[in-house]
Amino acid sequence: MTRLVGINHIALEVGDIDDALAWYGRLFEIELRGRHGSRMAFVDMGDQFIALSAGREQSPDEARHFGLVVDDKEAVRAALHEAGVAVRPSGSLDFNDPWGNHIQVVDYRDIQFSKTPEVLSGMGLDGLDKSDAAVEELRRKGLV
Repeated sequence: MTRLVGINHIALEVGDIDDALAWYGRLFEIELRGRHGSRMAFVDMGDQFIALSAGREQSPDEARHFGLVVDDKEAVRAALHEAGVAVRPSGSLDFNDPWGNHIQVVDYRDIQFSKTPEVLSGMGLDGLDKSDAAVEELRRKGLV
């Protein structure tokens, strides 16, 4: 049986590509991998990427969501607050973007998800260490 190895990319449907790049650019450092006309844009996340696709028509998502891993969850919380997005003052960080995509943000240090030292270095994230709880979770699975 074939094993799942990871996620190559996620496609997010948005209303307008330029508006989405501007909005997400207020929250995150964005490195644009490329565009496909006015309908698609590709944003790098180290060795992964997000595809933004114009033309969202469905209603906002509440249960369906995806999670982003960041180097500083609290900086994202502050940027969301500055942008006028209602978020909890602490704890989990969930929000809907202007197009209704439900997103959860987690801190790299606190979860089992890992990047190789080479990828972290290439992203300028040398020294981004895991919490003791995350290391223990990885150890229980035989991944460290």
